[in-house]
Amino acid sequence: MATVSVRYIVNDVEEAMSFYCGHLGFVEQMHPAVTFAMLSRGDLRLVLSAPSSEGGGGQQLPDGRRPEPGGWNRFLVEVDDLDGCAAALREAGVRLRSPIIEGVGGRQLIVEDPSGNPVELFSPTRAEARLEPS
Repeated sequence: MATVSVRYIVNDVEEAMSFYCGHLGFVEQMHPAVTFAMLSRGDLRLVLSAPSSEGGGGQQLPDGRRPEPGGWNRFLVEVDDLDGCAAALREAGVRLRSPIIEGVGGRQLIVEDPSGNPVELFSPTRAEARLEPS
């Protein structure tokens, strides 16, 4: 599988790095500026950008719109023990956007990074829904 990159706009890059590396198993690849970092987890590269007037992914658009965190689009992180993961994140003070939801292919929980960006934790209940089907 090729590496997939996702950019999230965050309010504070350092705080977001602590969340993703400390709670979700991401590894820092580079952090050359206070407004930018690149993390990875397997074949997912997560690019973090803070709103900035210095250019890059967080800069204001020509029509005046400013990138901001939030919304409902999200990436999924597959976990083996969703209940245990939910309990650990709750204990750590991470905001859970949803309860554990029973879906047609698995169980899911939507958590928020410190800027309010959603991340779906997914525990497949069907073999074909796994990242690496058995």
